[in-house]
Order: sequence, then structure tokens, then C-alpha cells
Amino acid sequence: MVELRLGHTPDADDAFMFYGIASGKVKSNVFEIKHVIEDIETLNKRAVDHELDVTAISAHAYAYLRDYVILRCGASFGLNYGPAIISKKELTIPELSQTTIAIPGRMTSAYLISRIALGNYNDVQKPFHMIPSAVKEGEVEAGLVIHEGQITFDSYGLLKVLDLGRWWNDITDGLPVPLGINVASSKTMSYFQIKEFEQLFRDSILYGLNHFDDALDYAMTYSRGQARDVIGSFIGMYVNRLTIDMGAEGIASIQRMFELAYNKGILKENISSLING
Repeated sequence: MVELRLGHTPDADDAFMFYGIASGKVKSNVFEIKHVIEDIETLNKRAVDHELDVTAISAHAYAYLRDYVILRCGASFGLNYGPAIISKKELTIPELSQTTIAIPGRMTSAYLISRIALGNYNDVQKPFHMIPSAVKEGEVEAGLVIHEGQITFDSYGLLKVLDLGRWWNDITDGLPVPLGINVASSKTMSYFQIKEFEQLFRDSILYGLNHFDDALDYAMTYSRGQARDVIGSFIGMYVNRLTIDMGAEGIASIQRMFELAYNKGILKENISSLING
């Protein structure tokens, strides 16, 4: 058995996708998996330092990696929905550009897309689950929300002032919003091992989708106190057809994100040609 250092987040959608493996319902005859559970920005940094064999990362973080290949399964894409900027009052895009915005991390895809939309702005990093309360309490005027915060912000009495999912849909003629992806090390894994893990992971995702209630029960252990219907809705949004296989549509959306970021001077290198899934 080959020991595999596998990084994923303590988020409900990741838990849902790995339920098949974690429950033992989907088994591997090749890998002995060592789970490394960290928040997404920590995983981004660990991937930059090449500490993991396979890991979830923000699609944005791929711009800073070397010797990793993108897996075609396990990705999170928004289908005309995605991260949002929230506030206690209505703000225009020019006003947001002059506002301090709480963000969940500078390597997150949400941050890169917000920069494509707004240009430069002042930001302050906060744990993603604390951003709505920071906006509510007036610590910052606006916040960039990801994960379940995209669907619970109104419970804090806040407004969605920029829907980045719809904005992205409009400027890309309907491409999905590229958010999270999974990558495998071409330095520590052979081509065969990468393909073997990719199939194992896809089988686990399919097992979860085919046993939704059981997988949701498992995901609720990572719910951070959110209601079951909220977590179920969040999983339904981000474990979708492109999670099983991102295909040409998913690859094109990641390429477009990097092209736009390069054209606006946010990234120094246009790596879109390196995105081949």
C-alpha cells in the first residue's frame, strides 16, 4: 500500500464527497490515506510548499503551484451563483472599490474574482465564518462571503450588494464560477497513481450522491452549527455535475479566470495555457 497525504477542508461539501472513502464503503487496494484536515487558505499555502500528495485548493492558488496536476473530479463550480459581497447598506461597484472589505484569504478564488470585478481595494483577512458577524458589528463596511455564508448572510440582517456569481455569469457568457479544485503531485505520484486516486475519489463522490441522506448525516458533523437544510442546500449547490467531471466547460472557466486576472495586471503570468485538466 502506498501512503497518501490527502488534504481537504473541514467543510460540509468536502465531507460529503469523502463520505464513501471515510465510511469504508469505497475502498482502495492501492492507497493508505492519511487525512490532513485544514482550512482552505492553509491548504493553499501547504500546496505552495508542496507538502501534500493530493489536496483541495482554491482554483486561484493553482497560479502559484508547480508540479501539481488538476484532477477532473472533486471541483466546486457555481452555476450562475457563487461568492458575494455583503454589507448593511447598498453600495455600488465604485463605492466598494473605496471600501475596506473583509476577505477569507488572498489565495481564494473568491478574492481573485472580486479583484477582477473591483480592481484594487483595501482588505482585511478574517476566518470566513466570522465575516458576516464582522460586517454586522461594524468592524468592516463589507465582507466577501463563501461557503454557507452565501446563503445565511440575510439572517444577520445584511444585504447582498454584489453577487459575484451572476456577475461572472454575465461577463463570461455563462461559464461556471471556478472556486475549489483538487490537485495531485506529479513529483510524488506516478501517472498511474494519480489516475487511480482520481477514480477512487470519483467513486466516493458518486457514492455520496447515491446515498445522499447518509452522506449528509456525515457532513453534518462538519456543519459548524448550521441547520441540516442549510447544509443540504449548500451541498446541492456545490456538489453538482461538474464535481463528477469538470469537462471542457470547467477547464474553460479556470482558463478564463486566469486570462482576465492577467489582462487586468492582477497576476504577473498568464498560466491559462497550463490548465488542461
